[in-house]
Amino acid sequence: MEFFRIRRDIPFMRHALVFNVISLVTFLLAVFFLATRGLHLSVEFTGGTLMEVAYSEAADLNAVRKSLTDSGFSDPQVQNFGTARDVLIRLPLVKDSDSAKVSQQVMATLSAGEGAKPELRRVEYVGPQVGKELAADGSLALMLVIIGIVIYLAMRFEWRFAVSAIIANLHDVVIILGFFAAFQWEFSLPVLAAVLAVLGYSVNESVVVFDRVREVFRNARKRTMSVPEVLDHAITSTISRTIITHGSTQMMVLSMLLFGGEALHYFAVALTIGICFGIYSSVLVACPLVMWLGVKREQLAKPVKQKQEAVV
Repeated sequence: MEFFRIRRDIPFMRHALVFNVISLVTFLLAVFFLATRGLHLSVEFTGGTLMEVAYSEAADLNAVRKSLTDSGFSDPQVQNFGTARDVLIRLPLVKDSDSAKVSQQVMATLSAGEGAKPELRRVEYVGPQVGKELAADGSLALMLVIIGIVIYLAMRFEWRFAVSAIIANLHDVVIILGFFAAFQWEFSLPVLAAVLAVLGYSVNESVVVFDRVREVFRNARKRTMSVPEVLDHAITSTISRTIITHGSTQMMVLSMLLFGGEALHYFAVALTIGICFGIYSSVLVACPLVMWLGVKREQLAKPVKQKQEAVV
């Protein structure tokens, strides 16, 4: 699908070094923040108490958060859950604490405030061991996705394409984590799901561009084009598709970011960062890496068979 077509190829590969230097600087900054600040893990990973309470009318989240803080609960996380009347409360793990007593203290604090009285719907206690298992399982899921992508691209294209795509995709993942470390945003299970989604989304864009590269290499009428010219042509010819698909996806993610509430906020933030850097890396990081790894026409295109003249 093309709403517009660029007739003349844009010389992206002429500035490949500049693009990769920008990516390297951004990547190193993300690693720096991850190493110095670390991730602000949610209750699912660190352990703690999760409570769901319901009000007869829309709850004032700031008032709930303030009352809990004033009562001695450190770093309470309060957000709407489903509707404006349903509130999800996360409390960090406290040593030698009993979840039943914690929930009783929370309900007593909320009931003592002005306005509507809350009703306890659900209480869950996440122990530190469970949190460690979730973190380990999440890391394992990320590794399995990465290995699967490498195997798929190596089988479908060639090992140079697989290496380039996975470096570009890891670049996206590390930058997302770097943003969350730099601003100390909460890293939760929904954010981990967003990171995995970005991996699949980014590799899809890489596959589209790489498929066009292979198509141009195999085109007999374009055998005079050099490798940089082939990459420029592949990127330029897929720009329309890239703008349409990424623009449509970003509109949906933006609606979640603006209207999804606290429950979807960081999930949408992670997707927004991933989509923006996914476009950049799939086009301006993966393709230059393929070029520098020494991709050649002979690796993707079958040699032209010479017709033998009949011997009389």
